[in-house]
Amino acid sequence: MASKEATAFVLDLGQSMGQKQNGRSKTNLDWAMEYVWDKITTAVATGRKTALMSVVGARTDETDLGGLVNDDEGYSNTQVFTHLKQFLLTDIRELQAQIKPSSTDDGDILSALAIAIQMIDQGTCGKNGTPLKYDRRIIIVTDGQGHMDPTDLDQIAAKLKQDNFEITLLGVDFDDPENGFKEEDKDAHKEQNEAVLKEFINNCDGNFGTLAEAIDQMDTPRLKEIRAVHSYKGELTLGNSELYQATMTIDVERYPCTTIAKPPTASSFVVQTDLGSAPEASTQSSATMAEQDHPMDGQLSAVKNQRAYQVDNPDEPGMKMNVELEDLEKGYEYGRTAVHINESERNVVKLETTQAFELIGFVRVDKFDRYLAMSKTNYIMAQKGNDKAQLALSAFAHALYETDCFAIARLVAKDNKAPLVVLLVPRLEGDRETLIEVELPFEEDMRRYKFPPLDKKLTITGKIITEHKDLPRSDLMTAMSEYVDAMDLSELDNGEEYMKPEDIYSPLLHRINHIIRWRACNPTHTTLPDPPQILTKYSAPPPELIANAETQLDALKAAADVKKVPPKVKGRGKRSLRDREKPLSGLDVDELLGNPKRVKIDSGNLIPSFKQALAVTDDLEAVQSAADDMGNAIRKLVSESVGESGYGRALEALRVMREELSEMEEPDIYNAFVRGLKSDVLEGKLKGDRREMWWKIRGSRYGLVDDKRCSMSDVSVEEAADFYKS
Repeated sequence: MASKEATAFVLDLGQSMGQKQNGRSKTNLDWAMEYVWDKITTAVATGRKTALMSVVGARTDETDLGGLVNDDEGYSNTQVFTHLKQFLLTDIRELQAQIKPSSTDDGDILSALAIAIQMIDQGTCGKNGTPLKYDRRIIIVTDGQGHMDPTDLDQIAAKLKQDNFEITLLGVDFDDPENGFKEEDKDAHKEQNEAVLKEFINNCDGNFGTLAEAIDQMDTPRLKEIRAVHSYKGELTLGNSELYQATMTIDVERYPCTTIAKPPTASSFVVQTDLGSAPEASTQSSATMAEQDHPMDGQLSAVKNQRAYQVDNPDEPGMKMNVELEDLEKGYEYGRTAVHINESERNVVKLETTQAFELIGFVRVDKFDRYLAMSKTNYIMAQKGNDKAQLALSAFAHALYETDCFAIARLVAKDNKAPLVVLLVPRLEGDRETLIEVELPFEEDMRRYKFPPLDKKLTITGKIITEHKDLPRSDLMTAMSEYVDAMDLSELDNGEEYMKPEDIYSPLLHRINHIIRWRACNPTHTTLPDPPQILTKYSAPPPELIANAETQLDALKAAADVKKVPPKVKGRGKRSLRDREKPLSGLDVDELLGNPKRVKIDSGNLIPSFKQALAVTDDLEAVQSAADDMGNAIRKLVSESVGESGYGRALEALRVMREELSEMEEPDIYNAFVRGLKSDVLEGKLKGDRREMWWKIRGSRYGLVDDKRCSMSDVSVEEAADFYKS
């Protein structure tokens, strides 16, 4: 469970924050808000109700203290934009409209700081006034050009230290000796304010930095900190203590060590249109109701899914009937067959287990194959406050380490849970002496594949061939070896380690999070920002390494006889053979093999014969003839279908016809056919009521080919959509 947080942002909105300085294309405020929005959107993305935030403005046009103090004397030009609360997307939208440079330089950043302190004090206290357990943070962003009254700074610093506030101050163009930045021709007033603020932050044991440094660090992904919760709490045993005395029992606890971080998944929402109606309110999901407290323009609601179960109706062939979930029995997939197992049979084969953690063997380190580890890892630690267990686990871990062994154990985390076979690895780091646990596969988890050797070939008679066109030659092996040596990363950076694990981040995870945070603040932008350089740094070999290995690469290409493959032509051309793919030899394979230029459509081999008919010709008349034959075959399948028995084949043939003619850039032929097919089906010209076939075509979206799918079509997207209307 994450800790409770209360964060207040104190923003300098004075007139000077609207200036553009030091060659920047953005104003000081817009530049500063990049950091603030990143902090806010990161907290919003967690969805935690215990992550509270507020925003206070200094040097604003208006004075609004939000009822925190009765007398606004000394707090003029200070405005409370939001009180301490959980931020949602709607709050970001409202705040974006309010945060802008003011038209005055009156006001005091320290007065806004005092308001933020009082706000956090009131928002993090219980009903009886006792402070609750919160992580209290204040972030100040200023350019240091406003008026400041430092009279009460000592009392404020003492208050912040007493209540364990974490305070951070970021200055716009403040001097930064560590990064070599010093603002030239700095105003004396700003220089004095900067010195006062720096001394104040040091007295609070806070963080004093420049905005440029903070923005540079924004691209570095932040690791998620979690509060560990044990998944097993019990005994680690060796031997059966109920039957024997010579056994080992250690009280241990199991905590997560490493796990896979996955990017957020997409969710489906719809726009609510009638929030006030009773029927709509009665069908809303719990997720929808949670959003009612923070309405949006066109409020979003979680999509509510309904599931229906249908089986064939024995009384009406070709029709379905609904059944209740309670009337169904479970089936398990075996190949393409559903195997039914009733409740009594399932209870017989169900393994009843009890919570246990039992050592069942040991293996030497050099005999263990690392690829067998197949799960996230966990810490096995001695029970907290149990000195006897800590001593016993320490002795066990040292014994494994000194004998170069790993332990193998059977773990049942909870009663009636499937047992696991796990590996226990000793980990000794200073005062921490623990075991690392990872899951091992059972025999059924193993997949064994056999591959032919890479250095020889075996004939049917058992003869060994070492020289073959599919086997690498000695000169190719030498060239590849030299190229691999030339691309050795260990030679970079004067022999220092390249691509350290702590410097590598998941591009998928952090790029998606980066885009989500950016989109929350930029809902109308169409161009996405470039990914941070830290995510793409190791996506390609270093340029200097590629340049140094160019000679070895050329030698490898020559030894492997690498040739450029002609680019693959998309589509088959309009009506000309010139745009089609031709063999490198230039020979007409069809003519050499005696293949005909026209292939008859075979109703018994419908789809392959249709594809073959289109493949051997580009003549428009031949294509039209093949399409007509295919269309007649589809009509025949529909008209001669008993119930829906032939609809599946007809629908698949229709799909292939649509794709092949679209690829040949002849969508007009297909569009003419499908218009006629729709008319025949709806008018009952195919031997009865075949409207069910039309619903299948409509559901599969096998209607007209529009100009978005094929540029040669004269059907618009709107016309194609209207086609599905009966």
